[in-house]
Amino acid sequence: MSTSILPGERPDRLEEECAVFGVFAPGEDVARMTCFGLQALQHRGQESAGIAVGDGETIMVSKDLGLVTQVFDEARLAALEGFVAVGHARYSTSGAAASWEAAQPHISAIDETLIALAHNGTLVNTNSLRARLIDEGIQLRAGTDSEVAAKAIGNVTQKTHHLREGIRYAMEHLQGAYAMVLASPDCLYAFRDPNGIRPLCIGQLPDGRGWVVSSETCGLDIVGAEYVRDVEPGEIVRFSKQGVTSEQGVPAAKRASCIFEYVYFARPDSIMDGQSVYQARRNMGRILAREAPAEADLVLGVPDSGIPSAMGFAFESGIPYSDGIVKNRYVGRTFIQPTQ
Repeated sequence: MSTSILPGERPDRLEEECAVFGVFAPGEDVARMTCFGLQALQHRGQESAGIAVGDGETIMVSKDLGLVTQVFDEARLAALEGFVAVGHARYSTSGAAASWEAAQPHISAIDETLIALAHNGTLVNTNSLRARLIDEGIQLRAGTDSEVAAKAIGNVTQKTHHLREGIRYAMEHLQGAYAMVLASPDCLYAFRDPNGIRPLCIGQLPDGRGWVVSSETCGLDIVGAEYVRDVEPGEIVRFSKQGVTSEQGVPAAKRASCIFEYVYFARPDSIMDGQSVYQARRNMGRILAREAPAEADLVLGVPDSGIPSAMGFAFESGIPYSDGIVKNRYVGRTFIQPTQ
């Protein structure tokens, strides 16, 4: 999702906060379901959108620059037939180049088998791994850390003939924040960095029809899936026709959730780590009123993510709350645009 960054060269800006979505549901229209999920997660990325679908034999991918509704129409969705899918909506960093190659899911070949990877996060040590892959004759086109992860998983899987070993290798060698969903032609995998920095949750479709993995619970809601639990830090979860299996890919480390999810990025109706995002923002405003009281006539919220905090501040301080800033509802989320 981004060009890799050397340790110590951290940029003074928000980094990758993308949307990932996965479905394993034989007999269901998984492409359409993934499209709905990505629309619910559109606030996480507006630059590009993509869906990859496995039908048991191979994987087809469709992706392009633009919003989900701009990239996918009825014809595109109808062409994506299968029972396992992964989707991605990309947000790029300031100054990052928009390109089709950087759009996800990333495709990697393991002999004659394809895998599709969608990644939310930032990896900080991909330079050495990229150099190692290039030395082994593996071509890298996108120049993103997500592509490096996909190629590393595919390279090791090709040697061991076990996809979970490829995933485990990547988890052992990649440093940084990642929440990933991966589709093989017949299985869905979900895995998360050992600190649990980026969110990733699991839901089940009604009547046991299948499973859904989403960056936020609002992605589960839109397809009627019931929240089951989060993917645990360092965990690998596999969904297949044989059932759901879980194993610890790497040991869990100290929990370090991304605070910006609660402050700004997540949708207020999502639940993260068992906490309502809306309530967390409202509580932040209440705490702010106690720690930094102000003499004022009105409390105004900055749409949209600042409104719950402003309401909490007003409630705790006793200062009246009022609307004072109006957002244009016909434009997207401006803060995550790559340029001014």
